Amino acid sequence: MINYKHLQYFYTVATSGTVAAAALRLHVSAQAISTQLQLLEEQFGEALFRKKGRVLELTDAGKTVLIYAERIFDLGNELEQNVRRGLFRAPETLRVGVCDMIPKTMAFRLLQPAHDAGLAMRLVCREGGFDALMLELGAHRLDLVIADRGLPPGTHRLNALRGHTHLLGSSTLTVLGHTDLCAAWEGPFPQRLKGAPFLLPGVEAAVHSRLQAWFDLHGLRPIVVGEFDDGALLNAFARAGTGFIAAPTVLAAAICTEYGLRPVGMVDAIVEQFHAVTVERRIDHPAVRRILEGAGSVFASAVNVP
Repeated sequence: MINYKHLQYFYTVATSGTVAAAALRLHVSAQAISTQLQLLEEQFGEALFRKKGRVLELTDAGKTVLIYAERIFDLGNELEQNVRRGLFRAPETLRVGVCDMIPKTMAFRLLQPAHDAGLAMRLVCREGGFDALMLELGAHRLDLVIADRGLPPGTHRLNALRGHTHLLGSSTLTVLGHTDLCAAWEGPFPQRLKGAPFLLPGVEAAVHSRLQAWFDLHGLRPIVVGEFDDGALLNAFARAGTGFIAAPTVLAAAICTEYGLRPVGMVDAIVEQFHAVTVERRIDHPAVRRILEGAGSVFASAVNVP
């Protein structure tokens, strides 16, 4: 069993850079810390540090131990605070990563079933790129990631997560635009988009290349006036009349209301998918299970836009 004093000494050295600095923080001798670190390394059977100049650098094993040490101490602090406040029932915690290009409205709707269950739950959300969030998931800092793609088959680095991809639902796309923009580019859809200003999701978005291919297929050649990794920023530019956008049909009505846009037409040829990615040992997380079970109702509410 892990000696938590050894773990505390390790954590302090890892965050201080040297044994001497850690000794000052802990008010113990450097020799005492060195002895405890040696015992911890013997228990794990792995070196946790290596010398790099005047400081100590974490080995790969050390980096893994640090990740878990941070979580252990965070839980310890949470436990202490809850007991002091008289909160003797620990709230369920759900740590979610949301890819940049996932619409915030979509993320909210997908996560809502976890709260609707009526149980006390603390929700921790992180936003970022797909690869960065996969690293967080693999380090067990997240319980699931909501993304516009799943784990790619045959990619060793990602498959090393032993992860699971769950299809939450799918939606066609609807082209939306500001009222003034729609008036300036009239006509039947999609021909009215010829040469029109258009705002695209960033190249990392799963639909980026598919939209480009759809433009080429219909000979539209719109003027791409902006590409955005953040969906909220893209919508904000659309609200200013900068260009047309393509949004999931299931969210079209909500986006139109929030950003003052109008539907122009639906792109049936492109179906955007939304996934949840989890790791094996997190698959039975109660809140994750509620999200997976409730996703169907989110996409069942999709309404076709004429």
